[in-house]
Amino acid sequence: MKMTQTDMIDTGQLQVRVTSSIGFLPIADASIEISYTGDPNSVIETLSTDENGISETIDLSTPPLEYSMTPSENQPYSEYTIKVSAPDYNTLTITGAELMATITSIQNVNLTPLLAQENPVDVLTIGPHTLFGNYPPKIAESEIKPLDESGEIVLSRVVIPEYIIVHDGSVTDTTASNYYVKYKDYIKNVASCEIYSTWPRSTIEANVLAIMSFTLNRVYTEWYRNKGYDFTITSSTAFDHKWIKGKNTFDSINEVVDEIFTNYLSRPNISQPILTQYCDGKKVSCPNWMPL
Repeated sequence: MKMTQTDMIDTGQLQVRVTSSIGFLPIADASIEISYTGDPNSVIETLSTDENGISETIDLSTPPLEYSMTPSENQPYSEYTIKVSAPDYNTLTITGAELMATITSIQNVNLTPLLAQENPVDVLTIGPHTLFGNYPPKIAESEIKPLDESGEIVLSRVVIPEYIIVHDGSVTDTTASNYYVKYKDYIKNVASCEIYSTWPRSTIEANVLAIMSFTLNRVYTEWYRNKGYDFTITSSTAFDHKWIKGKNTFDSINEVVDEIFTNYLSRPNISQPILTQYCDGKKVSCPNWMPL
């Protein structure tokens, strides 16, 4: 059930961080307008960034905390539109930024300089959370991949990469863009798409560990490169985890990722990280998989 204004009885927090798409330098004095995504013309808050490109943290209305703690048809997060502008930069509007009760949402915004030799994006639309929206179910795979003993696998040990290449679509979608994403940023994005940030810390840790193990299996086995593709992983839930360009993250998830990002799951006498598959057990039935 979609959220209505009458559902907005709790509060969450929002902080906006603005950088340049070139060099990722912070942008001071950027102007930020915040509105409800359902009513984008009614600005409810205006902010600006400090010398570090960071806005103050503000309280905004959200649905009740309990919506995200137990299975429900009610949308557990509110959606906001964030419009950011700065002198000498193209304006960017992000719609569908998610806020959840009691948690701080971090919205990173990269503005493109007016003189940059690239086509700027004017609007980024954040799709629904995987636990609330409708996405293709994961195609089952074996959790341990057979490795060719001829030495075709480049990595001889598990390496935590600095960047991974995300193919923003299904495996065979040749029109989809590839994005170079820092490994930790990728994990934070995926976890914010796949689990609720209001869950207990131990639950967040378990799910983040599963996401990292799955991702590192793709890295270690060079799963897609060995099939002739030029990317590390996809954003399709049928093949991998959901990743959304421009997606806001949450402090409760970010803190866990920063602390345990070098960890992964494996089995005795197995060198590779496990391709840890999971599902919610409600929309999708997946016997013997890890439940959320």
